[in-house]
Amino acid sequence: MAIASEDDFQHSSNSTYRIIGSSLQADQEALLEKLLDHPPPGLQRPKDRFYGTYIIFFSLGIGSLLPWNFFVTAKEYWMFKLGNSSSPATGEDPEGSDILNYFESYLAVASTVPSMLCLVANFLLVNRVAVHIRVLASLTVILAIFMVITALVKVDTSSWTRGFFAVTIVCMVILSGASTVFSSSVYGMTGSFPMRNSQALISGGAMGGTVSAVASLVDLAASSDVRDSALAFFLTATIFLVLCMGLYLLLSRLEYARYYMRPVLAARVFSGEEELPQDSPGVPLVASRFSDSHTPPLRPILKKTASLGFCVTYVFFITSLIYPAVCTNIESLNKDSGSLWTTKFFIPLTTFLLYNFADLCGRQLTAWIQVPGPNSKALPGFVLLRTCLIPLFVLCNYQPRVHLKTVVFQSDVYPALLSSLLGLSNGYLSTLALLYGPKIVPRELAEATGVVMSFYVCLGLTLGSACSTLLVHLI
Repeated sequence: MAIASEDDFQHSSNSTYRIIGSSLQADQEALLEKLLDHPPPGLQRPKDRFYGTYIIFFSLGIGSLLPWNFFVTAKEYWMFKLGNSSSPATGEDPEGSDILNYFESYLAVASTVPSMLCLVANFLLVNRVAVHIRVLASLTVILAIFMVITALVKVDTSSWTRGFFAVTIVCMVILSGASTVFSSSVYGMTGSFPMRNSQALISGGAMGGTVSAVASLVDLAASSDVRDSALAFFLTATIFLVLCMGLYLLLSRLEYARYYMRPVLAARVFSGEEELPQDSPGVPLVASRFSDSHTPPLRPILKKTASLGFCVTYVFFITSLIYPAVCTNIESLNKDSGSLWTTKFFIPLTTFLLYNFADLCGRQLTAWIQVPGPNSKALPGFVLLRTCLIPLFVLCNYQPRVHLKTVVFQSDVYPALLSSLLGLSNGYLSTLALLYGPKIVPRELAEATGVVMSFYVCLGLTLGSACSTLLVHLI
């Protein structure tokens, strides 16, 4: 886990980048910087001692996605429980075979729809409910769900398979919604911190995926009882959630974190076309006041982050279009050899481990390199260039093939390289856009902007997942 020096980053948390425009806009931004980020007399900017804040945000990033990843990765466990196999096989067809056939589709809907709704709710609650209440409440809900799931591992559900399926879907709905509130709230909070803290949070999310991929490989290699491995899975997630809760409570005790979490006065920027208040002749461009609205202004946030929002949405659209729907159906060309590496371990290695590790590397790379900038046309250009990955994956050994019979890439090296490229580009480009978003708005809008950027992520994932079904049918 690489950590960049504090001196490598501009300390003004929401003025890291300046948009070149009219002199009026430049004056507005300069005045905002002085108003929002100038330390009060006697308050010096502290240092992040022992990188404590960075490590906490990195751990919270892991915690934001680790539960969901562990929930999804335990595929063999869900097939075991839903296949009515808690008891020895009776030779009869398992009850509810339709549940088995479409379980992943049900799971996708149960995770996507609540995420979208909870992001909207979280945006409306930004100024109504304190961020620490939202974070701790969502963590508590996630912890409670995993305690229920863990308790059901050793329970014989063979007599109520459909009931267990209903409980699983309800747990996924609640888990997805709570995880969304948790991750978007913490991400919005990092908008008031220097950029490297946002980078730590985002990189931590990728580490969660990498850990789950490694755990899946270990499970395949060592487990003999699917229930024991699932119990270890869920207990690990539960313990880490408790750790995340303790780390978050510790965050407010760090002097460095308290400095950036201090309350700020809301600032209103005038467009220059409105009439200035007559009682503020000394501040012609910015009038500092407490916000009278409980809901953050959405229009200026959307206008300011339109380009970055497109980049985030399209990056995750392409990624979810390919991963995992297409990736998990690419088979080894040497599958008939009978080797474990070309059968049992091929997809976990080339799809899950390589992708997640490359994604982690791409996100961590932004700690040193932040090019192109938020206003560069090269950023959306690189994002659009990822479209080329779609035909490249399709031309690998995807099976079964109905309409496109030709396999162009006659080597197992190609899917491994493409998965790495998909993960690396996803991690780097998405992290850049997500880092820039809360930094190009006034500080008091940073948290709300973080929620909006999270909505772009969810939108891209939703569109990509929906279109992936069409792509699979076309192949």
